[in-house]
Amino acid sequence: MPCARRSGSVTRGSRHSETRSRWCRDPDLHAVSPSGYPVAVVNPGLPPRPRGISALLPRHRTVTLLSAGATAFALLCGGAVFAGASAPSAPSAPSVSAGQPAGATRKMSTADPAAPAPPPRPTPESETPASSVRTCSVTEAATDPRLATFQAQVVNANTGEVLFDRDGITASRTASVLKVLTAAAALTVLGPDYRATTTVVRGTEPGEVVLVGGGDVTLSRTPSGEESVYAAAPHLDALAAQARAAWNADPANDGVPIRRLVLDSSLFGGPGWESSWERAELGGGYMPEITALQVDGDRDDPYSRTSARSTDPIARAGAAFVDALGGDVEVTRGTAPADAAQLAAVHSQPVSILIQQALIVSDNALAEMLARLVAVRAGAGNTFAALQGAVVGGLQPYGLDTSGIVIADGSGLSPDNAVPPSYLTRLLVKVNIREGNLGAVFDGLPVAGRTGSLSYSDRFAGDNSAADGAVFAKTGWIDTGYTLAGIIHAADGVPLTFALYALGNVSDNAKQALDTLTTAFYRCGGNLSNN
Repeated sequence: MPCARRSGSVTRGSRHSETRSRWCRDPDLHAVSPSGYPVAVVNPGLPPRPRGISALLPRHRTVTLLSAGATAFALLCGGAVFAGASAPSAPSAPSVSAGQPAGATRKMSTADPAAPAPPPRPTPESETPASSVRTCSVTEAATDPRLATFQAQVVNANTGEVLFDRDGITASRTASVLKVLTAAAALTVLGPDYRATTTVVRGTEPGEVVLVGGGDVTLSRTPSGEESVYAAAPHLDALAAQARAAWNADPANDGVPIRRLVLDSSLFGGPGWESSWERAELGGGYMPEITALQVDGDRDDPYSRTSARSTDPIARAGAAFVDALGGDVEVTRGTAPADAAQLAAVHSQPVSILIQQALIVSDNALAEMLARLVAVRAGAGNTFAALQGAVVGGLQPYGLDTSGIVIADGSGLSPDNAVPPSYLTRLLVKVNIREGNLGAVFDGLPVAGRTGSLSYSDRFAGDNSAADGAVFAKTGWIDTGYTLAGIIHAADGVPLTFALYALGNVSDNAKQALDTLTTAFYRCGGNLSNN
């Protein structure tokens, strides 16, 4: 009987499998039991069978032929087993022709019409695209010691893939980069067309009017027709002219002039100075007290962006309004009566323009104005304590995870603010495509070598000028950190979003280190490696 594989399964190591194995090895064992299994025939007259290699040597021609046939068939058995192992699947039981003995296996070929067709090879529902190996390294620029404690993330804005990451999920102080979040929240809570309004209303006493601050720090005491640091700002003299004309036109005043002015700054609550701010920022000209009534961001010089601020912005605004009204007018403080008749009003530029003015030169007063108006409009309160809930709530419509974000102010001056670089890169992806009203943020970002705080002589100079016109980013600086975050239109055409923090023991030259790294990102583009 040939060495055929049985169709039934045999337990490995069983007596039957061992017998069949010997049958295939030894053609002299050729008896068959009724069940079809080989049975050993013992001939006591034969000498002991040779072992080892001598077992393969035939003793006569007949044995030679039998050995050759058995060897060939064993090779065929092995090939069949190998082929079966390579096939994707096999029928559970072979077919048996009429008249074949039980247990015999029918030989089949692909031409046999009775042979079942092999099942098709499985095909994946969707192919996984091959990811290219990115090879452009920025290691030298990223390990510049001027960066101190360094955090960063860079994202391919087209695909959302993180190309470069250095502790990008840890929330840390942002400096003025925080203004991007303040602006984004203002666009959802206030809307791009919202304008802050300063009004004059009738008081409770004869000859009394109330100047009601609407939170507009751009209101200017410069003469109408002249521009202060805030382009197209409303003017206090125009407000006074309206109020005087409306007062004089009302017969109920019976010729009584305006003799008393009440200053109402109740829209914003105190204190006006955030506890973590360095008081030197006031005299240095970078931050005023935050009040709902002030003029020119409370600058000593309304035509200079960096100008010392006073300790009482409300008094300065009141004095300027009295000068514009003319006459002998007493000044006091209080609140306007409910439902008081309005005599005059002037309006700020819309939020979409205020955002651009705040971002381009990093104006702290404007950013605080927007943050506080967001809190008031959201119903969260009117103090610094209300900003956390109001600003984070204003970011929710963008659908990004705000976990870990801490908002201590609207400008980023506080070291207590905390935002992960990863949040900024994701938000900036939306800014890049001008999602919703976020085009106002994009339009306000300084451009390397061209506009705003990235056009100064110490930014993107020398070799870094290669990225001029291609980097749109918000700058940031406090005593313990320099930051930069924005959008890069890279040399290969791939848009990148990025956020870089150089924190801790930093010096002014950290700015150049940030610029150098950003320029390296620009050159690498979509081939940027994380190594």
